[in-house]
Amino acid sequence: MRLDKWLKVSRLIKRRTVANEACDNQRISANGRPVKASYEVKPGDVLEIRFGERVTRVEVLAVSEHVGKTDAPALYQELA
Repeated sequence: MRLDKWLKVSRLIKRRTVANEACDNQRISANGRPVKASYEVKPGDVLEIRFGERVTRVEVLAVSEHVGKTDAPALYQELA
């Protein structure tokens, strides 16, 4: 699954266009390197999302096309 779509499905970013812009501005890195929106997300990837001063690190646990609001946090695990 594409990174921008996964970020939307997991509800880490509200809209796919916002996720796409974040990738274009190199605010998202996977496994330590900046990636484009077309990056194929797979379980085990460590994503770092930077918005302003806030940095969120998550590990991808699952990839799914459709997930309900209550099940979205099961797709990732936040890292300290």
